[in-house]
Amino acid sequence: MLDTSALSRAQLRRHLRVQRRALSRHAQRQAAQGLYKQLAQHPLFRRARHIALYLPNDGEIDPRPLLRVAQQRGKATYLPVLSPWPRSRMVFQRIRAHERLQKNRFGIDEPRRNGKQQRKVWALDLVLLPLVGFDRHGGRLGMGGGFYDRSLAYRALRKNWHKPTLLGLAHECQQVDRLTMASWDVPLQGTVTDKAWY
Repeated sequence: MLDTSALSRAQLRRHLRVQRRALSRHAQRQAAQGLYKQLAQHPLFRRARHIALYLPNDGEIDPRPLLRVAQQRGKATYLPVLSPWPRSRMVFQRIRAHERLQKNRFGIDEPRRNGKQQRKVWALDLVLLPLVGFDRHGGRLGMGGGFYDRSLAYRALRKNWHKPTLLGLAHECQQVDRLTMASWDVPLQGTVTDKAWY
């Protein structure tokens, strides 16, 4: 586990991105299968009817096996879609099997925008978030754009609001001893890797 005390958030982000990108294709496939085994039969995943996931980019652990099984079980699945305006906003849009995707401004696949297929984040049951780094205390270090934090900022105002459950997904090599949380950071209820739950 990495000691973060001497690194800035930007340095830590660079270091962890290099680590996850260094994983071989084989290691990535094994990690995706391990993640599937950790989550697919878990009650949180089994009970959820509306699940938001992401498509992997930049070495992120791959949740696509979970996306496929959720769709096979008849769950509604959603992917993040960036707004053209304001450019800092992100929404969650329903995705169905074999739906055509397009690249967003960061080169990440997403569904073509369709307001009728979008769902408010507070109406989702489970959000599986990508991350760059995590700790055992619910801390999440993202890519630095703040899209998830802005989308979930309402949680700070609603102390008794329990939806959605927020789980980060990561490789084991992304765990750090302790993350310094900024005031706008939204804590996770847990992080799941291909090996364990934290």
